[in-house]
Amino acid sequence: MPIKNRFAELLPEITQWRRDLHENPEILFETHRTSALVAEKLRAFGCDEVVTGLGRTGVVGVIKGRVGTSGRTVGLRADMDALPIHEETGLDYASKTPGAMHACGHDGHTAMLLGAARYLSETRNFDGTCVVIFQPAEEGGGGGREMVEDGIMDRFGIDEVYGMHNWPGQPLGAFAIRPGPFFAATDQFELVIRGKGGHAAKPHEVIDPTVAASQVVLALQTIASRSTDPTKQIVVSVTSFVTSSTAYNVIPQAVTLRGTIRTLDADIRALAEHRLNRIADGLCAAMGATPELRMIYGYPVMVNADRETGYAADAARRVSGDCAEAPLVMGGEDFAYLLNERPGAYILVGNGDSAPVHHPAYNFNDEVIPAGCSWFAEMVESRLPIAS
Repeated sequence: MPIKNRFAELLPEITQWRRDLHENPEILFETHRTSALVAEKLRAFGCDEVVTGLGRTGVVGVIKGRVGTSGRTVGLRADMDALPIHEETGLDYASKTPGAMHACGHDGHTAMLLGAARYLSETRNFDGTCVVIFQPAEEGGGGGREMVEDGIMDRFGIDEVYGMHNWPGQPLGAFAIRPGPFFAATDQFELVIRGKGGHAAKPHEVIDPTVAASQVVLALQTIASRSTDPTKQIVVSVTSFVTSSTAYNVIPQAVTLRGTIRTLDADIRALAEHRLNRIADGLCAAMGATPELRMIYGYPVMVNADRETGYAADAARRVSGDCAEAPLVMGGEDFAYLLNERPGAYILVGNGDSAPVHHPAYNFNDEVIPAGCSWFAEMVESRLPIAS
């Protein structure tokens, strides 16, 4: 039976898994129920090995093909964690956990990889080993980094690794991918500008950090417009401007600026931090204020390997008939840590006309499941073919 037909048969059961996960979301590394459910199903499918507690609450399942002469191993990864958002979908299977919801479709990713694991355990129509990776804390916790630091690549002998994300606005079940830099590095900064506070009626007696901070906010826009090659992507956003005073007639002692820097190139990432420092130092010195900068480094640039991107696109075409060129994405994705360790690729699958991810009205479209499961399974069977 063709792969996609088998998943069409399994759709009601996989949908039930997905909706159960949606109803019981867990945030960051607190995916205890989710991880236990995943491990239980992998054991029931007959995986050769199931390991829990990797990257704190991650789960890995090992499925050996019916032929093992190639000695090669392909990894497939899905993220499991939800977001700290109050759900507003009105679904009968909406989140039962106040302040938490699957607003990014990780419930769908987990269900699709479970479906693929069931199929691969049943058929084992490949030569080598498949490792299914269920990761916590993609949403800002760096669960991918922690699983890598726990040694999953070497422990399970992974040679190449693949991942997938649903994409609202893209046609239902349609795939898109691009080689090279794909998702951005996401760094945060906190800049405290200290002056000398005083009465608003006597500005000549103070060093006003509000004026200095305002100049800095405007000047930071020149990092993109005047310091960076215009063919390179960079977004510098000041998202918070907080003073130490809330009174109408008090000039504050300090102002705190917070924001993000998003880049798709390591050199531009370094340049942006350098320019942030120089701009803050120079403008504050001119006004008598003192800056204190703290950088919070986020996920690195996620880079798809050229050859493996081709494999992933070919698999998508066999599943859906086409694979489009994906846009560059200035959001972050911690699959980057896995791709820093092994060649591989990350692909998008269309969620149709839905609310955007990270929105309280978002919901993963269950009709995507056969296409997503099929792509996972096709990656294993095409990368680990049995010789005729």
